[in-house]
Amino acid sequence: PLAVAAALAAVYLVWGSTYLAIAIGLQGFPPFAMGAIRMLAAGALFYALLRWRGMPAPTGRQWRKLWVMGALMVLFANGLVNLAQTEVSSGLAAIAVASMPLFVAVFSTLKGRRLGRLEWTGIALGLSGVGLLNAGSELAGSPLGMLCLVVAPLAWAWGSVWRRDQDLPSPFMNAAGQMLCGGVLMALASLLLGERFSGPPSLDAVLAVVYLGVFGSIVGYSAYVWLLGNVRPALATSYAYVNPAIAVLLGALVLQERFDADTWLAMAVILASVVLVTRPPRGA
Repeated sequence: PLAVAAALAAVYLVWGSTYLAIAIGLQGFPPFAMGAIRMLAAGALFYALLRWRGMPAPTGRQWRKLWVMGALMVLFANGLVNLAQTEVSSGLAAIAVASMPLFVAVFSTLKGRRLGRLEWTGIALGLSGVGLLNAGSELAGSPLGMLCLVVAPLAWAWGSVWRRDQDLPSPFMNAAGQMLCGGVLMALASLLLGERFSGPPSLDAVLAVVYLGVFGSIVGYSAYVWLLGNVRPALATSYAYVNPAIAVLLGALVLQERFDADTWLAMAVILASVVLVTRPPRGA
């Protein structure tokens, strides 16, 4: 119970603050280059530490799975959130990503899970909230931001469900391998997109990327991968309705972000739907 509580605190609090850190980091780094630096540095450091402590390296078959996970969970999920935040606020990005557990529930049906009437109600409610968010907020004026913030939670959700039946290394090595593979893919995306630095990054931007690497990647990502292997998927993904509140609060306090009534209503609808979908099963 103590380990579960600590891991949940990491994904609740740390990941809630990463949206602010991304916004600050983007003031000095291109989106995919920032993600590549963050993930490669964190992944290499974590991998070296694990190997030094005697943890076996992933097998060839496991590395192939880790490349898929790196594409889904790092390149498409994290990378597209970075890209979206070049056009929309940090709080709005967090609200959109909060829809992720709804897609986890839907994708779980492909793995044989039967959903109850209340869960389907929550999914329908949540998708209506996503629609409201896309139609009534600043996302309506940003087709790129809208596309990124739909694809990112879809990729994260599919990766979270797909991994359950795969031959993967232990949770911590899994996290390190995903960061390494995803970091390489982000670097390739940055090169293909022709990203360029406009000048030397500010100290604030550099510190934000360091925070993302140490806390967002090593601490938060490892905690999430560990949770996926040790608790119900619904509990592991419950961070999605805590992160937006933290991200919105930090965005308002630090970046003076403000939202209209439609955005607040969409957030309330999405978070209520996630509570319905991620509630403990009857008798648990």
